Amino acid sequence: MSETRTEIASLGEFGLIDRLSQPFAAASPQTVKGIGDDAAVIDLENEYGLLTADLLLEGVHFDLSFFPLKHLGYKAIAVNISDIAAMNGIPGQVTVSLAVSNRFSVEAIEELYAGIAAACADFRVDLVGGDLSSSRSGLLISVSVFGKVDKGKVVYRASAQPNDLLCVTGDLGAAYLGLQILEREKQVFLANPNMQPQLDGHDYVVQRQLKPEARMDVIYELAEAGVIPTAMIDLSDGLASDLLQLSKASNVGAMVFEENLPIDEQTYLAATELNLSPVTAALNGGEDYELLFTVRQADYDKIKNNPKISVIGYVTDQPQSITLSLKSGSKVPITAQGWEQG
Repeated sequence: MSETRTEIASLGEFGLIDRLSQPFAAASPQTVKGIGDDAAVIDLENEYGLLTADLLLEGVHFDLSFFPLKHLGYKAIAVNISDIAAMNGIPGQVTVSLAVSNRFSVEAIEELYAGIAAACADFRVDLVGGDLSSSRSGLLISVSVFGKVDKGKVVYRASAQPNDLLCVTGDLGAAYLGLQILEREKQVFLANPNMQPQLDGHDYVVQRQLKPEARMDVIYELAEAGVIPTAMIDLSDGLASDLLQLSKASNVGAMVFEENLPIDEQTYLAATELNLSPVTAALNGGEDYELLFTVRQADYDKIKNNPKISVIGYVTDQPQSITLSLKSGSKVPITAQGWEQG
């Protein structure tokens, strides 16, 4: 082991992944795409297989003081299905592994699995296995999903082209603000256990945090419209961060228009209440699990009337230069922390 110590924080999540993946070159001819996209791609001769995995850790990814176990089970499946959607694929099978401490009862685990079952039914996937282990503290959930995609329809992060249109599904920022509302009410409760949570008017943003939906509906609709995105990624880390990942993979830049960012009215209201910027929440909030994708300009007429899709900008030939055009007319660079006034 090297005596040199490098702090993980100095690299960040994506930098650490890049560093750890360097020694691993694909040895199997069936491995089409390994580390570096939303899912691995495996050659099954007539089609591609897609494989993804994710971890959810108590105290890191969820707080059981306000996260119902049934919702948690549903979210654990949905966030992984989202990775298959980002490859333009169709999920088929999932495995779920748990590490559980003795503070959880059988009934509690059954509640978690009720949410898993609901998600499996909604996304039409089969639970085919997993593992169960004890934990010294807390709850750990590990989910893997296997899916398939036609060879001619697989979509990577690395194939966006200059002048492609930049699109997102749904709306942005709600999940982050839902988390802020839940955290606020938790602190109020801890200060005074007799106080009831004040969630009136925040049902949408809270739901977006507790029960996100993978956008398989849009994948099916794009297929029906005859549209294959040129590049795609799911929005787990926030529009700014994930757009930078797509830009880096494709060696392109992007222009984003503030006025085109889809932000729900309740997201605006929650941001105002919390004295936060709804635009910054949309750019950097994370956990929306919407799809960010690019399409050729020739496909615009096929998507323009879909209310689930917003065209927020376009791809440029300036590698990794991401710019936000403000309503005021000025332009500012987008970073992984949101946007910074120049």
